[in-house]
Amino acid sequence: MVQIYGTLGPACSDAKTLEALFQAGMTGIRLNLSHVGLSASAEQMEHLHAAARRCGVTPQLLLDLQGPELRIGPLPNPLSLKEGSTLHLGRDIPLPTLPHLRPGQEVLLDDGKLLLRVLKPLPDGTLAQVERGGVLHSRKSATLPGVDIPLPPMTDSDRENLRLAEDYGVTGVMQPFVRNREDLETVREALDAVGGQQIHLFAKIENPTGVEQLPQLLPAADEIVIARGDLGNAGPLWKLPALQKRIAAACREAGRPFMVVTQMLASMEQNPVPTRAEVSDIFNAVLDGAASVMLTGETAVGKHPVEAMRYLVHTVREAEKYLNR
Repeated sequence: MVQIYGTLGPACSDAKTLEALFQAGMTGIRLNLSHVGLSASAEQMEHLHAAARRCGVTPQLLLDLQGPELRIGPLPNPLSLKEGSTLHLGRDIPLPTLPHLRPGQEVLLDDGKLLLRVLKPLPDGTLAQVERGGVLHSRKSATLPGVDIPLPPMTDSDRENLRLAEDYGVTGVMQPFVRNREDLETVREALDAVGGQQIHLFAKIENPTGVEQLPQLLPAADEIVIARGDLGNAGPLWKLPALQKRIAAACREAGRPFMVVTQMLASMEQNPVPTRAEVSDIFNAVLDGAASVMLTGETAVGKHPVEAMRYLVHTVREAEKYLNR
């Protein structure tokens, strides 16, 4: 049976909504540690486990580590980026120290929703122009296509969260932006050191390096995650479906479970009914052999978290019926 995950966030962190999600058929949930620590989520964890007990469910709980992911820092207020305007990367948008960025370099923010292009380096940062505007919030992802940024596989806060994982009932850990087998082995060793041998390790494939290294990653991961957000930022978006198919085929051949995630029902962050394309996407992911699927913003911040979960569950189960016909 395909496992069905939501993502914990402001839209679904109360006990009533969590119970409704489990009643709709959700089997597990993800906590994104790029936004909050495990200890700071103690109340949400209590609500989660209480709701699961009332529904007779033993929930899967996945921690999505920060890992070697580049994110902007905190903003005092959401920042409106207007197309054609220029801004200072490092002052207007707080980014960690970056390698020398050449003019013309793309900077994708918030899973590619916003696009900047470097104009020139400055003594204290980088001048960039907004090519695709929108509203930017704190702690959103930043991607520099083609630029390799040397970052450690785990942060200090990741290690602290792993230390607490077993106490909170964590069943799986997701390592983002996996670059090589050593990244996974580092996380596995950290889990084993705190008694987390039974916790599963999920390898998120989010860039071309992860795709290239997939044969080495398969033996070291319990499950592969086709993370289409940043993977779709790594090149022209029309190449993403073929990448998804290639990764799925490699997992099937190796007998390794895989998850499909990102924008499965993105329109339902605002709308009570999904598009036909979205339900077809879910159906086809199951037909390709996905062991699990996940909603992200749809349940974390969307207007219709429970309705989105119902559509996901019904579509997945219909696909399973089709496979078993």
